[in-house]
Order: sequence, then C-alpha cells, then structure tokens
Amino acid sequence: MRVRSAVVRVTAAVLAVGCITACADGDPTAAPGPAAAQDSARATAPGGADGAAGRAGTSAASARAGASCTAGKCTDTSRASGNGNRSGTGGGRHACSPSVSLDRYSDALDKTTFQGTFVGNLSALARDTDGSIAAVSDRSVLIGLDGRTHRPVRTAGLADEKGAVLDAEGLAVEPGGAYLVSSETEPSVRRYDRSGTLLGRLPVPDALRVAPAGRAQSNQTFEGLTLRPGGGTLTASMEGRLTGDGKDTAGRPLLRFQTWQRYGARGGSAPYRFGTAPYGSDSAPHGSDSAPSRSDSAPYRLGKQYAYPVDAGLGVSEIAALADGRLLVLERGFTAGVGNTVRLYLADPRRAADVSGVANLPDGKAVRAAHKKLLADLGACPSLGAPAHQPQTNPLLDNIEGMTVTGRAPGGRLRLLLVSDDNESPKQITRLYELTVRPGGH
Repeated sequence: MRVRSAVVRVTAAVLAVGCITACADGDPTAAPGPAAAQDSARATAPGGADGAAGRAGTSAASARAGASCTAGKCTDTSRASGNGNRSGTGGGRHACSPSVSLDRYSDALDKTTFQGTFVGNLSALARDTDGSIAAVSDRSVLIGLDGRTHRPVRTAGLADEKGAVLDAEGLAVEPGGAYLVSSETEPSVRRYDRSGTLLGRLPVPDALRVAPAGRAQSNQTFEGLTLRPGGGTLTASMEGRLTGDGKDTAGRPLLRFQTWQRYGARGGSAPYRFGTAPYGSDSAPHGSDSAPSRSDSAPYRLGKQYAYPVDAGLGVSEIAALADGRLLVLERGFTAGVGNTVRLYLADPRRAADVSGVANLPDGKAVRAAHKKLLADLGACPSLGAPAHQPQTNPLLDNIEGMTVTGRAPGGRLRLLLVSDDNESPKQITRLYELTVRPGGH
C-alpha cells in the first residue's frame, strides 16, 4: 500500500513539473479577407465543402492525444472545439515522433490585417537579423513578425523589374540584412533591400525555367529557398519535377535542387528593419538610376545542382539549411475529401552528384541523389484541439508552406516555426506551428 501511494505521489509530481501555464498570443485586428480564386496547383480546399466537412475534420481530434496545463494542472484538450484565433499550448511534450515534438500552435494571425494589409497567403518564413521573423506572402508582401509574440510589426511591398507583383514562395535573409525572394512564375530569385527596393536578380539555369522557355511545369518551380548559416550557399528547391525527368529505383520522383555560391559579399551583420532608409552599400543603384552593378545586385554564381527523391504524390514546399550543410525538407500534398499530408525530412546533399549537366534524370542509370531520413509525419502529431475548416485526417494540419529554424534547444535540438498558407480561403487557416526537432547525426 505504501509503495502504491509513493508511486502516485511521484507521478503527480512529474505531471506538475511537466505542465506549463497556458498562454494565448493575442489577436491582431481581425478582418475577413476576400475569398480568392484557388490555385489548383497548390494544396487548396475542395470546392463545395460545407460545415459538415469542417465538423468531420474537427471530430478527428478525439483520436489524438492533447493536453493543456494551467497552474500545474494538466487537462485533456483533444476534444476542444476551438475557434479561429485560439492557441494550442504545451511545453515540447507533445511527441509527433522520437525526433519531433509539437510545442504549440496558434491561429491568432488567421484572417487578420495589419495597417490595412491582409496578413495571410504566407508561403515562407526566415529568421531576420534583428531576431524577428520575416514572412512573405504570395501576393507580393513582406511581413515582419515579432520574434516572441509573432504579432505583425511591419510590412513592405515587393515588385519585379516592371513594378508587377510576384508569386513569392521562398525567402532567405543575408547576414547583412538583404532579402532573397524566389518567385515560381519564371522562376526567379530576386534580391531586395530592407525597404523592399529591388537590387538585382540571380542567374537561373535555362532547364529550370517554365515551358516553353525551359522544362519546368507551371507552379512547380522554386517553392523553397534557404541560405546556409554564414551566408555562403543559397539553395532553391523545385516543387515538382522537370518534364523528361524520371524516378529513382524506389519509384520516387526526382526533383532538382539548385544552389548558388555567394561571392564578394559586403556589409556587416548589424540588424536593420525594412520600411526604414536604405542601408550601407546594398541600398540602391550606385551613381545613376540604372540597374545596380553585378557585385551589388546579385553577388551569387550558379553552383551545384542535385537530385532529391520526393515521396510519390507529394511536392517540396519548403527547405531550411543547417550549419553543417544538411537540409530540413518539408514535403506536402493534398487530397480532396481527405486533407493534407505533411512530412518533415532530414536530407543530406553533401555527397550527392552534381546533375546540372544531366539532361534527364535518372538518365538511364542510377543517380546519387541526396539521402533523406523521415523525422516525422506531422499527421501523427497530437491535434491539441485544433479546429479544421475542411476534412483533415488530423485537424491540426493545413496547407503548410513556410518553415524556419528560430533557435536551439538543449541537447542539440532545434526550434522550428512553420506556417500554413490560407490562400485567403474561408476553408483554410493561417496557422503557426512551433516544433522542437532532434535532427541527429552530423
């Protein structure tokens, strides 16, 4: 009897220590965004879904483990109904896999505005030089989020060389503060200063251009973009494969990842905020109103291109570079009436073959592609009572497109922030996800 009492006391103590006080992020000024025409090439909601579909997605939460802890008391929240601006909380104790834990999610940004700008359509995230989070929307807007609360704090518009909006899908921040933004229209990678002024454009191999200029399919190009810590290597990931490229021996489609090497970088690592005066030597064209010189506008040269084996039925929506050269890769897909599939992989391209001169993959022989390891299927994460506005096998999931490493946790783990693109649709949600990831290895 004494032994059982001691076990109960120890168990209660462990639960109390493991819980954290629940907190909400707070809501920016809410305003519904207009429903946009949905892009069939993206993971969008099926037409004609009604409230019953949303209820069906939410009911799946009862099959997932979830918890909310307040003042040392933990309660099951897996059946919570939720609302559009709720936050699911935790302390990194909600395991998705042995390598990944879900810390919390937040819907506080969903269908909100900031200073008249719609805060949605978010397709990429990057940690900025001042500790804030830079986000880019595929409606050509750069949005700054507070690094702690994730509230919007600033915005800047982006445009191409002719002043037209971009289909911006990828984002990276240089150590000196300039922004690199990929668009899947051409595709392209452009460079902007802190105010959103265009500085230049990086070279892109002809084969990666959208047909008929190249062999890429429309809306299947540069979806992901990441700069290796230190600013030396830039990598863009194709969302889909080129016409003529095939599969590996396991039947997985082979996508191409393009790299660039930075040269002649100028400027320090001091933080700057966009929306302020241009900074340093990268601020604007020099000496005239003509285009900037090459060294200032696009200090990158084309580098290695390698193959990446994506899971059948999925595409690569985002990548994040680690300091050792490996990549976190987010694979995503959507099935009408079923919902999203989102998987997080660790990829190692360091021994992959350079396929920039290979016309067709796998070119009749085995291609040494980047090796990948599954870290987690995010559908296996606890839902934490998250609502869904369309059918989902796990209501936590939505159209996740953005990802960035925000810091380190004890034990060599990484803190990740993910975001879903709501496409301004009432059936989708702008949702932030905070994860802790143990990549392992070297």
